[in-house]
Amino acid sequence: MMKLHCLAYSRAIRVAWLLEDLGQDYELIFYDRTPQFLAPEALKKVHPLGKSPTLEDGTLMLTESATILRYVHETHGDGRFTPKPGTDDYWDHESWLDYPESSAAPSILAAVLAKVAGKDRPDDPRMQRELETHLSYIEKRLSGRQFLMGDTLTLADIQMSYMIALCDLAGLLRDRPAIAAYWQRLQDQPGFKAATDKAGPMTPPFG
Repeated sequence: MMKLHCLAYSRAIRVAWLLEDLGQDYELIFYDRTPQFLAPEALKKVHPLGKSPTLEDGTLMLTESATILRYVHETHGDGRFTPKPGTDDYWDHESWLDYPESSAAPSILAAVLAKVAGKDRPDDPRMQRELETHLSYIEKRLSGRQFLMGDTLTLADIQMSYMIALCDLAGLLRDRPAIAAYWQRLQDQPGFKAATDKAGPMTPPFG
């Protein structure tokens, strides 16, 4: 049975979501955060980086959300969460699957840190400009679509969910109705509900 090491309020919930949607048996090993909101030392006993998610499947141990999603989907899935391999849509999907934790992440995380510090926006004007660029890019992609690839949920949507949750946490969706509606659709997905029922919400409440 697969083991998913899941830190509270973390990216690991995305992996639980996919496992729930696929109906896979797995053991969820949950870790609370420290008072400083860090991962506990216990996670370093699992993997040297002490990060979540970490997935164990037999002798294989994986980190990095996108890699884990790809692995679970290719080895335990049924093919329904990606377009047909080798097609243009497949490679477009691959780009969107990597995008949240690469190009999009720095400016979104900067906005969250600013919010935690009681500020409306990042101090760095360049980072604020990048944030607006990325939000506009995502919003344009969702024009006329339910999900990133059309009317069907894919791995890219599951991967994107954490960054959109952070955007919501930072108050960035008030003026982005298309993204806000997309976020609601993601939260309405059965796998999302099942994963958060088990592991708690993706992001903590402020205050």
